[in-house]
Amino acid sequence: MLGKALASPLSTLDSAACLCISAAGLTVPTNVIPSNPSSYHGLFPGVTSSRNKWVICSTAQVETDNEDPKTWEECREALSCFSFSADETNKMLGKAFGHVHSPYWSEERKKETPKVETLNQTLDFLRSLGLTDDDLKKLLKKFPEVLGCSLEEEMKPNVQILEKDWGIKGKSLKSLLLRNPKVLGYNVDCKGDCMAQCTRCWVRF
Repeated sequence: MLGKALASPLSTLDSAACLCISAAGLTVPTNVIPSNPSSYHGLFPGVTSSRNKWVICSTAQVETDNEDPKTWEECREALSCFSFSADETNKMLGKAFGHVHSPYWSEERKKETPKVETLNQTLDFLRSLGLTDDDLKKLLKKFPEVLGCSLEEEMKPNVQILEKDWGIKGKSLKSLLLRNPKVLGYNVDCKGDCMAQCTRCWVRF
């Protein structure tokens, strides 16, 4: 019944984007971005025309943890100060936590549900290095995977290495992180004997 109801109005519409409608556990992808969402009121039981019920996304839809969508939304809210679009935020979180493929992780990254507490700790640490919110916006656009790096096992030790071994701190550190933020996630030093983990190796530095 539902398939027949949707077939006709959607058959001629552009497939460049989709609209995800969720109600009572039902997710219906369609190939339309309505200019007037209220025109769909009544098509699906339990779906209201309120704009906060409609989520616009790209065709490369991010699969979030259906068991706790609130957690994903909390993380999106934590990034709202950077004025990214909803689609940009979803993709950033997706790349950081294994929901969207990223060459940075190779094959090692498994899907993980992001935690807003951990995300805020990462942002606070980056701010403590002298990065403003404008700086962080540029860094996150360039390297969203930083949100999925370990604060205690990678970021903090790497900053210490940069300061102690290379004498890079203060403004020099800030400039480096804006230019090459991937250094925050380096966790391998092959010392010239390749370990096939080049995206996370200090040899790139």
